Amino acid sequence: MGVESGLLGVLNVKVIGSGDRILVLAHGFGADQSVWQYILPYLVVHYKVIVFDMVFSGNVDPKHFDIDRYTSLYSYAADLIAILDELKVEKCLFVGHSVSGMVGCLASIKRPELFERLILLCASPRYLNDESYHGGFERGQVDILYCAMKSDYAEWVSGFAPLAVGVDAPSVVQEFSRTMMNMKPEIAVAVASTIFESDMRSILCDVMTPVSIIQTARDIVVPMTVPYHMQGILGGKTNSVDILDVDGHLPHLTSPGLLLQAFKQILEG
Repeated sequence: MGVESGLLGVLNVKVIGSGDRILVLAHGFGADQSVWQYILPYLVVHYKVIVFDMVFSGNVDPKHFDIDRYTSLYSYAADLIAILDELKVEKCLFVGHSVSGMVGCLASIKRPELFERLILLCASPRYLNDESYHGGFERGQVDILYCAMKSDYAEWVSGFAPLAVGVDAPSVVQEFSRTMMNMKPEIAVAVASTIFESDMRSILCDVMTPVSIIQTARDIVVPMTVPYHMQGILGGKTNSVDILDVDGHLPHLTSPGLLLQAFKQILEG
């Protein structure tokens, strides 16, 4: 799939609210735009909010997912820029959860004038450990994950969803499981591979847009070392880290009130 006109319909782009500032919300792996449901009603009072489904989402027709094209996070960044251009956005605030955090970083390097601030929510530039970096996963763990996804995707989701949610919240686990199961297994495996095989550490120094990092204190996907690593190498001068004293990788579903407080401090501070 290219990024020609029509992407707004393909990715189910919605513009809600009537504030003067534009706020873009980009979801992570396994989710869709419904993941923002608990915080969206509060944000649209103050901002013009843009939500959309990443091309791997189960809400998007699978025919639009080109496995060869989307082996790179740069292609997702191109989609984001195309959405903003089609909507004639001149400047926005961007919230990227998980993998979408790096998508926002790449887009801001390509088109820095489009972004007023990036908010990276439980995001990571690299998930694999190496000699001098703790990303959270060993190579063997990732290989086992791929095998589990390929052999029985539904069974893998049933095990992964509660770990990612990280708290005793059956309704949230059920919701995250639903959006994960909406993805075609072969697309989910391809996206997981792109995420885990990517290393975006080297590009962070080129991000000159101000960045605010929000990270939960106990996240099975992103260890606490990662946000501070990013803060140390990001190129902009006004970068901050805010640690939410909660569990899990999905605070927008499990701790929306606390997350909204963090957003308010960043956006209105």
